[in-house]
Amino acid sequence: MKETFLEIKSEFTDYFKEREAEINGSLLAVLSGENLLFLGPPGTAKTQLARSICQIIEGGNFFNYLLTSFSTPEELFGPLSLKALEEDEFRRNIDGCLPTAHIALLDEIFKASSAILNSLLTILNERKYHNGREIVDVPLLSVFGASNELPEEDESLEALYDRFLFRYRLSYIQDDENFKSLLFREPEDFKPTSSLPVSEIEKLRKSANSLPVDPDVEVIITELRRNLRLQEIEISDRRWKRIVQVLKVAACSSGCPAVDRTMALLLQHMLWNLPEERETIRKTVFKLVVSGGTNTEKLRLDAEDLKTALNIALKNELPVGVICDSCGEEFQLRENLEVHHTACPNHSYTLRQEGNSRIYPYDNLVREIDSLHESAGKKNTLSQSQREVFEKEFETLAARVNRVKQRLEEEKELLRNLMDANIWLSISDRNEALLLHDTGSAQLSGTEVLISEIAELLGLQNKEFRSGEFRSAKSGYSDPHAAKLEAKVQVPDSGSNASGFMKGLGSRFKLR
Repeated sequence: MKETFLEIKSEFTDYFKEREAEINGSLLAVLSGENLLFLGPPGTAKTQLARSICQIIEGGNFFNYLLTSFSTPEELFGPLSLKALEEDEFRRNIDGCLPTAHIALLDEIFKASSAILNSLLTILNERKYHNGREIVDVPLLSVFGASNELPEEDESLEALYDRFLFRYRLSYIQDDENFKSLLFREPEDFKPTSSLPVSEIEKLRKSANSLPVDPDVEVIITELRRNLRLQEIEISDRRWKRIVQVLKVAACSSGCPAVDRTMALLLQHMLWNLPEERETIRKTVFKLVVSGGTNTEKLRLDAEDLKTALNIALKNELPVGVICDSCGEEFQLRENLEVHHTACPNHSYTLRQEGNSRIYPYDNLVREIDSLHESAGKKNTLSQSQREVFEKEFETLAARVNRVKQRLEEEKELLRNLMDANIWLSISDRNEALLLHDTGSAQLSGTEVLISEIAELLGLQNKEFRSGEFRSAKSGYSDPHAAKLEAKVQVPDSGSNASGFMKGLGSRFKLR
């Protein structure tokens, strides 16, 4: 089956330019029994793609209709049966209409009238049609909806919109070569050569039901749902339930033994409600899948904040005593000197330094103090309590960086292998995932440099912590007691954020 799917995908992507994600979604919607919505202007091959998908189904019936606000139930579900009326029964002749189709394309789906909606909702969700007193099983594998715009605020239309699990925003072809190929090289009619029996689709769905879901996928979905709620993006429980089933079908059709983390990349096409939400959801999904939601940029900012706080603390004790030449007050701490200058901005100062009787305006004094710090090599002037706080913060941050580094190193090859097995990812999705991984690794390298600089400021280059649990930069910050990381996704880093990092340090000891 996997080889068949690959052949079908290859045929379709060769003909339908810049539609790889839509083709993957269309095939997966058919295999999983879900509905798909195309949003976009006319002339983007929506009808041709849906009709071609139907052609690969052995014996498949295709139903296509353009809805208007004046469309009647007879146009979709068939005319009333005159023979049934003679027997005092209300029944429609459904042959050749929507209730007998395997694939349907309903253009301008949100223009459906209220007379059509109730029956349509039942068909879309339950694959049942109430034909008079008879309940008919509808053979629909998937309904493709198309619209130029989203539905207006209407409870019935919102329910209809929710029935379309897969959602794609189509645009016209962008690349010049693809455009020329469409106009001058591709044949007018596309007829796929591969076929897919309905019985095989049913077997695939049954096999997918028992497929396990990796624990890291559960974490991704749970965390994603929490993130979306914080952004006030609500997804119905029904959609979440169906999404998991789609991921099982995707894994089973790819020949995978379980639903792995790369399958979760497909969530980007099943979660957005408004087009403007797509990019936010896409970025969130990729971050969770690639690095478990760990923000390497945030780690760098935390390291910069720690280094800044340490520099301030090291410079807080003045290298020599300072005496106000105007009022005779003496200072040992920079913060006290700053307070005095704020209150008395016109006072000048002298240094308690042998052979130095020079009088300094405040700005010149600051430059002289910084020069003395630099010539002294910024010797440690931390109090014992300050040193303990900084060493603890440093150890925690360095351990976080080390864990993320190990995870990124181990997961790249794993990600590549998993994505190679996943036939439902587009080339752009694969490239973006690997690029995101490389970007995180590059950011982490810069953070490691900051960690080394902080260690040097604290004089910890050769010092070990907690009987070898943590080592300094020169020994690679190894953590022999850490549990072996298997490149599984983790709950996003819950460390202090960049804006609150300095405030957290300041709560432990007084810093200006």
